[in-house]
Amino acid sequence: MSIDLYGRTRRLELSDQNLREWEAVVLASSPEGIVLDKSAFYPGGGGQPADHGVLLWLGVETRIVGVRKGEDLELIPAEGDPIPPAGTTVHAAVADERRSALMRTHSALHVLCGVVFRDYGSLVTGGNMEPFVARMDFNLPEVPPGFKQAIEDACNAEVAADRRIDIRVLPRDEAFKIPDIIRTATNLVPESAREVRIVDIVGLDCQADGGTHVASTKQIGRIKVAKIENKGKGFRRVRIQVTD
Repeated sequence: MSIDLYGRTRRLELSDQNLREWEAVVLASSPEGIVLDKSAFYPGGGGQPADHGVLLWLGVETRIVGVRKGEDLELIPAEGDPIPPAGTTVHAAVADERRSALMRTHSALHVLCGVVFRDYGSLVTGGNMEPFVARMDFNLPEVPPGFKQAIEDACNAEVAADRRIDIRVLPRDEAFKIPDIIRTATNLVPESAREVRIVDIVGLDCQADGGTHVASTKQIGRIKVAKIENKGKGFRRVRIQVTD
């Protein structure tokens, strides 16, 4: 199955991360979920939460407050909102400010990941984000002196370098020939995946990833390392903020 097809829905955001509005046809619907033939709503994954937005149809608005992954991608409508019946053509729109903030934040985490892997050899053990705030966990046995300021300075140097962020999809065998393509302590790419989506911050960080990103590091803004936490023996949590 193609990487941009989930159930019956063609995923538009994987090939065009800047797409915010499109026309689609409702394939199935209920108050619990709406399935479209094509969608640019990011469904969540890799620590990045699902998009929000609206469906406009016949002069009516249905707010979308999340996405559920099952056999299909089901858009979750706001409680009490009208539900477009199957066969309806809708004008769909992703909430731009939220998506754009999450793209900047996700790319900031990849910069952080690349810096910590390059300078300290540590892999990621977990992560999560909301717009402009995020955390990433590393298998770092000790916190070196000056670590917090050192990684903040290094991250912002990479932002200022305006490194290009490329997205490509490769056959699984070809993708896994790339050195260190998995930057997490556990390989999260399903065995069933025959294609792998690669996010490459050129010259810094190249890894398998399904999320949405800005086009270059300069578009991230400034990265502030807010806090370093001890999460048990050999594990450190780095909390960041993204600002203009």
